[in-house]
This record gives sequence, structure tokens and C-alpha cells, in this order.
Amino acid sequence: MQNSSRVALVTGANRGIGLEIARQLARHGLTVVIGARDAKSGEAAAAELGGTVVAEPLDVTDAAGVERALRAIGDRFGRLDVLVNNAGILIDEGKAASTVSLDVVAKTLETNLLGAWRLSQAVIPDMRRGGYGRIVNVSSAMGTLGDLERSSGGWPAYRLSKTALDALTILLASELRGENILVNAAIPGWVRTRMGGSGAPRSVEEGADTAVWLAMLPDDGPSGRLFQDRKPLDW
Repeated sequence: MQNSSRVALVTGANRGIGLEIARQLARHGLTVVIGARDAKSGEAAAAELGGTVVAEPLDVTDAAGVERALRAIGDRFGRLDVLVNNAGILIDEGKAASTVSLDVVAKTLETNLLGAWRLSQAVIPDMRRGGYGRIVNVSSAMGTLGDLERSSGGWPAYRLSKTALDALTILLASELRGENILVNAAIPGWVRTRMGGSGAPRSVEEGADTAVWLAMLPDDGPSGRLFQDRKPLDW
């Protein structure tokens, strides 16, 4: 099937890396749905990209809202082939593992881990019926085990959420092996976004590239792996 027949949902895509992922997928011919908590910002982002890009209000922490959004996508397009779990928050800068509020940890996990898990569970049945699916989890080097050892306990909630997201990637890939639903994680690197700051060394184009590549893998592509700059990394 040609890319022009594929439909992709990118969460948290009204700005930053998510917006650039949406832009690049649309350039490759996919129909792209921008998922955004704020409907106005999502519509503005879709209008900026134009073409085959549309917006759908989506809060990944709201189970009923997720169901409504996916139902709307199904009614409009009749399919969803690609899910990019990009939505994420970082709200524990300067905190340590021994003292961080567990409310902050819970809120972070609800978005960064359970949001991706919720969306994945919701789309996998249709992907199975269609015999095709690509799920890309946008992770972080801060969640790799080696980086955790060097972390001095900083940014504990964010790091843990990404470590858990990596584990979810492995679990889903193992479950779905042989079903042509490929599940991988992408590390964008330190990117010049609102979250990354203006001093980050990488552009959004560089940060988005690997996720876009994973979203369009051929049927014999890898699954259950972590990549940065299209190269596999250790968890």
C-alpha cells in the first residue's frame, strides 16, 4: 500500500518535535492527524502544515477523550495505520529521587507512560484487523539504564517514565511479533524546543527524523528496539 493511503496519529503534535514529525510524515504522503489537548492550538498547527494534515482534540490522560478521538478518526478515515506516542511532560526539573513529590511522579507517569499505553491498547485491535501497524514511542536518553546510573537521582519522574516507556515498547513488540505491527522507541536527542530550550544542539528536523523513519518501516523492519539517528542503542 502506498503512503498516501496510510493514516497516522501523532500525539502532542501542536508544537515542537511532534509538529515536525507530523510535517515530515505528511511530506512522505501520509494523512496525518495532529492530536493536541488544546483544540485551537491543534487546529492552528494543522492549518500551518496544510495538505493532508488535520487536527483532533486529544488528551492522552483522558480515557473517554481518547475513545472519542479515535472514533472520530475512524469515522473520518476508516483506518489508523501509524501511532506516534509523542505527548509528554517534564515537571520535575531540579528534583531528586529521594524527595520528589509522588504526586509529580504520578502525573508524569499518567502522561508519559499510561497515555502511550492507553493509545496503544486502543489502536492495536484495528491494526490487527488490518494486518499492519507501526507504533513509535518517543523516548529519551535520560531513560536508558546507563544514563540512570550517571544521573545522581535527578529528574527522577521524567527518567522513570521514559525507562518504563522503553519497557512497554519491548512488551508490546514481543506480544505482536509476527503480526506486522512493529513497535519501536526513538530518542530525539537534546532538541531546540520549548522543553529542550534554545541552547540545545539539535534541530527539530534532526530530532524528528528517527521517529518518522520508524513510522514507515517496511514489513521486515525491526521491532522492540531503541534507536537514535536511525541506529540501534542499548536500553
